Amino acid sequence: MSYTVPGLTGEQAQTIIGLLQGRLSAYNDLHLTLKHVHWNVVGPHFIAVHEMIDPQVELVRGYADEVAERIATLGGSPKGTPGAIVADRTWDDYSLGRDSSLAHLGALDLVYTGAITDNRKVIETSGDIDPITEDMVIAQTAELEKFQWFVRAHLESISGDLVTEGAGSEASAADASRADG
Repeated sequence: MSYTVPGLTGEQAQTIIGLLQGRLSAYNDLHLTLKHVHWNVVGPHFIAVHEMIDPQVELVRGYADEVAERIATLGGSPKGTPGAIVADRTWDDYSLGRDSSLAHLGALDLVYTGAITDNRKVIETSGDIDPITEDMVIAQTAELEKFQWFVRAHLESISGDLVTEGAGSEASAADASRADG
């Protein structure tokens, strides 16, 4: 790395670049997963979920671009290849194929929990080093949380209980969602 932004040391920039590379791979994986769901969702809620997913795909693709550009701004080289996604992965590949709307939403609830949890870790670490990155990831996380709310609204009972509560895997969340629907 031959340069970074004013006010950051090379070491600080490398720390932030490492955090952002993880987010870049996660966002690339997430937008592909969302498109996969869009193509494979079936059942009575098909059109509602099918149409709900596409704007989120575009939003998350935009986040990947924003993160990649921040990496480059900091003097790094963003890696957006399929190999980078696999190398950076701390999660399993999305496990559902053609399935009901509710099953996919149950699985997506867990996907979003993972992405949001990891974003919050980046927010915590970057806040002490780079408030620009912190602010960017805060804004992205707020929108991901809002979309998770949209997903959860389909999985929530009138009393506010999630049918996926306590699910430890996408498959178990999908099973719980199918049983409720």
